[in-house]
Amino acid sequence: MKLIRFGDKGHERAGIVDADGAHRDVSSVVPDWNGQTLNSKYFDLVRDADPKSFPRIDEGTRIGAPVGNVGKLIGVALTYGKHAEEANIEAPKEPMFMMISRTAINGPFDDVMIPRGGTELDWEAELAVVIGKGGSYIPIETAHEHIAGYCVGNDVSERQFQLERGTQWTKGKSADTLKPLGPWLVTADEVTDPNALDISIKVSGVTRQDSNTSDMTYTTAELVSRISEYLTWEAGDVMFTGTPPGVGYGMKPPLYLKPGDIMEPTIEGLGTQRSKVVAYAAKD
Repeated sequence: MKLIRFGDKGHERAGIVDADGAHRDVSSVVPDWNGQTLNSKYFDLVRDADPKSFPRIDEGTRIGAPVGNVGKLIGVALTYGKHAEEANIEAPKEPMFMMISRTAINGPFDDVMIPRGGTELDWEAELAVVIGKGGSYIPIETAHEHIAGYCVGNDVSERQFQLERGTQWTKGKSADTLKPLGPWLVTADEVTDPNALDISIKVSGVTRQDSNTSDMTYTTAELVSRISEYLTWEAGDVMFTGTPPGVGYGMKPPLYLKPGDIMEPTIEGLGTQRSKVVAYAAKD
């Protein structure tokens, strides 16, 4: 299934995309897609019903990130060897990961705002994994059983914050709006091999990244397993799995995002986002 969440930010409800591409409101049987509902019980409630029995969502309704109430947002770094090369960093011998603030999560078509003082905003198309069953010390052989589904992620990063302010990568990745997710969460049973998907991004119409998740150093199952040696996964957690080469930081000279730029990351079978970059504006 393709799971969506729709409505105003902070008030989203559960929906699906039917076989004809129509958006359907399933909140009568599943109030929201989150750690409590991303499991077979609620998937079956929706699958067992006639999709056309659910009301259509009005065109133009905002689509939010496909998972709500995220507990942990984990970013994995340098999983593509060529990206490590362009960043002039040695590829790590085991998964390198960081905590990212969940308040950075954004809808797939929402604006991405340059953080206050930011001058080096960069794109990073990534495969995102959503956890459906928690656990620690998870064997690689059963790690796939802990995955609810997959979606497009864009690990937008403010490089100045990340690399020049104490080299704490969390700083460069946690500002509001920097983590668009979606448009859909495709349930794991419909993704034959998450490490065999074309992944790319266009920035203002120009293809900047174009790769395949088969180029990752680790499989998604290995990442779930290895990271569970250091923390406990919980249902509803999200993992960004790293980005391929082609980011702005690696260009000579570097190329960074500016207000008005449009980012369109795409992953085979998982859909396409479209985010406009806007200047910083203080909250009301």
